[in-house]
Amino acid sequence: MTTVLAFGTYNVRKHPRVGILMDGFRANGCTVEEINHPLELSTAQRVEILKKPWKLFGFGWNLLTLWRKLSRDAKRWMKTHGKPDAVLVGYMGHFDVLLAHHVFKDMPIVLDHLIFAGDTAKDRGAQGLKVKLLKQLDRMAINASTLTVLDTDEHQAMLPANAKSKGMVVPVGAPEAWYEAGKAENDAVAQDEAKRSKDVVFYGLYTPLQGVPVIAQAVRDLADRDLTPHVTLIGKGQDYDEVRSIVAGLNNVEFREWVEPEELPRTVASHAISLGIFSTTPKGLHVVPNKVYQSMAAGCAVITSDTAPQRRMLDDGVVFVKPGDAHALADAIEHLLTDSKALEDAQAAAVRVAQQFTAAEITRDLADWVKKR
Repeated sequence: MTTVLAFGTYNVRKHPRVGILMDGFRANGCTVEEINHPLELSTAQRVEILKKPWKLFGFGWNLLTLWRKLSRDAKRWMKTHGKPDAVLVGYMGHFDVLLAHHVFKDMPIVLDHLIFAGDTAKDRGAQGLKVKLLKQLDRMAINASTLTVLDTDEHQAMLPANAKSKGMVVPVGAPEAWYEAGKAENDAVAQDEAKRSKDVVFYGLYTPLQGVPVIAQAVRDLADRDLTPHVTLIGKGQDYDEVRSIVAGLNNVEFREWVEPEELPRTVASHAISLGIFSTTPKGLHVVPNKVYQSMAAGCAVITSDTAPQRRMLDDGVVFVKPGDAHALADAIEHLLTDSKALEDAQAAAVRVAQQFTAAEITRDLADWVKKR
């Protein structure tokens, strides 16, 4: 049996991507073991460290303590079980992969590299030497891996020339909990026990690539048309204050700064429409965000920006609008809210296409790669 050892300071509860990959490996016939000591940082805090590496010293003792535990446990594990067939370093593993390269000498290391540190920092306003240093960190992380997993062709194209041949595109996908939440909601609707609301939901970190101000402007546009669906905006981040300013005075907008990860799938699934990303930033044009895969799995009609990677990956599973165009977004929301058939068709399309992005489906080629090592 092929054994994959997941290794690092990842936190599945906060960053589910590594959990999806592990579930996918299992579904494709691999045994998955874990050596995991989670670093209790949010995505925003991890990104902040990537933007400002000197802040790592503030977490340095904690990180070094976790690394000592990881190194100790890895040596014990290999003494008992021998070498794994592959080591999986999860999302945001820019530093962990360097440790893995040291501990697991001459063993295949798979790095799930969804975020380029330099690209992310630049998207959030960094420039100059800081971006150059973070791009060097990206190169070091990629060079420390045997296979670098990316989520889109656009991100694969960003690999250094010497690493082009060791990249593999694996879509982000969605955890099983999102499919279960969508099925439960649809079953209830089918039995007339409940109806999906005609509400609209967005959830995220309010980063520039998400384009939440565009959503706020669209909500304002809809109000000017006397269309005021209940809009729930979940999360908090860089653009939060601007968004609140844009929708000030509207009584149909609800802000929720946090929803527990275990509750989020059910919360989103209870809405008719879920919103993806809408920015025109370079990073926004390169990604298919996890919220789009998750919202499709939850059975919502999904509206997101018409970008090359999203159209390529999602096909007719979502409703596309021009990036950065609040008026076009408002038109799309209005159409779905006022045309019941269009809304039902969009929800059905989301459910159908989401089946392509289960853990088992997205990791099939990755599992085959490990088995052939």
